[in-house]
Amino acid sequence: MQVINEDITLKDLEKIRSDFPLLENTMRGKPIVFLDSAASSQKPNVVIDAISDYYKKQHANVHRGVYELSQEATDAFELGRERVKKFLNAESSDEIIFTRGTTESINLVASSFGRKYLNEGDEVIISVMEHHSNIVPWQMICEERKAKLKVIPINEKGEILLEEYKALISEKTKMVSIVHVSNSLGTINPVKEIIDIAHSFDIPVLIDGAQATLHSKVDVQELDADFYAFSAHKVYGPTGIGVLYGKRKWLEAIPPYQGGGEMIANVSFEKTTYNKIPFKFEAGTPDISGAIGLGVALEYVTAIGYDVIAQHEHRLLDYATSLLLEIDGLKIIGTAEKKASVISFNIEGIHPYDLGTILDKMGIAVRTGHHCTQPLMDYLRIPGTVRASFAVYNNEEDVDKLVAGVKRAVNMLT
Repeated sequence: MQVINEDITLKDLEKIRSDFPLLENTMRGKPIVFLDSAASSQKPNVVIDAISDYYKKQHANVHRGVYELSQEATDAFELGRERVKKFLNAESSDEIIFTRGTTESINLVASSFGRKYLNEGDEVIISVMEHHSNIVPWQMICEERKAKLKVIPINEKGEILLEEYKALISEKTKMVSIVHVSNSLGTINPVKEIIDIAHSFDIPVLIDGAQATLHSKVDVQELDADFYAFSAHKVYGPTGIGVLYGKRKWLEAIPPYQGGGEMIANVSFEKTTYNKIPFKFEAGTPDISGAIGLGVALEYVTAIGYDVIAQHEHRLLDYATSLLLEIDGLKIIGTAEKKASVISFNIEGIHPYDLGTILDKMGIAVRTGHHCTQPLMDYLRIPGTVRASFAVYNNEEDVDKLVAGVKRAVNMLT
């Protein structure tokens, strides 16, 4: 793995860009300008190599073999769990559950927690800016249990209205589930305050951290989160694997999400007893290479340092914001005081899809549409947005190409 000096400067980030091999390719015959990291970040060589090396040298099933290769694979897999534990500052690696991603993590909590604790008339609180993956699972379990979903509104900047949140809490509230960073607005929510308010009423909180781990350090003990979910592919890791952190008391209290191998202690036709955590929630053969790749990705981003990453990304955010606002008719959607490096915008008279299609012809990858936040778009009364999202490998040249591309597209479409 590349060693990064503790005194790294922003200029050194240009060298880090070369760690990402996909960025050396072309799209539509032009150098790739990748501005869709909020959907999925690119992967550094160290992650790609770690996954490849596992399949070349270590592959065997984990936790089940007495032979050396299986033990080596198990050690590598569990090292990934330890790295996640360190990354989140969890109290124990037993509190780290591997899932397929944030979506499955939330589904796990909604299903297992809901089946045990939600009853008719109970309530779950979410916000209007949630991703579909933090809406639909709660709708499903609320419908099943005849509970009710309540929604926190936002202001014109895209910030949660905390007083409205407090007013929604009642003796019927059984869970609060909130996004840490909005994927469509970039808003960084005050999740510590949200958690503290809920805990003052003895209400547990789940945090959707899918967008947060790419941009900032997360300390689950400092936040005092009951559950925290994130996906590997958002934070320079592989697709198909994610994490659910849960406080031990909750993970031991709620029932398993799925049945099968690994999650059992003993099976008979009369009765099955369940394995201890974390294995209680990891039915079947896990994504071994994914856990290894995720662990390496977290080591990689930690070595760079989140202070450096945040400074770099906010510099790009400010630079892009100032240039885009010079374009006639352009409106930025999401102007919170605390914001991650995501810019969503619309241009009067131009559909987001049309703008994104023209940018694609120029080799510029942005996201268009509702970004899996349809209720938010309905709330804002817009069909969708164009979203440009930045990561550690982006630079000012990428921003310049984006701005020039938008201007060219506007001239073509008006």
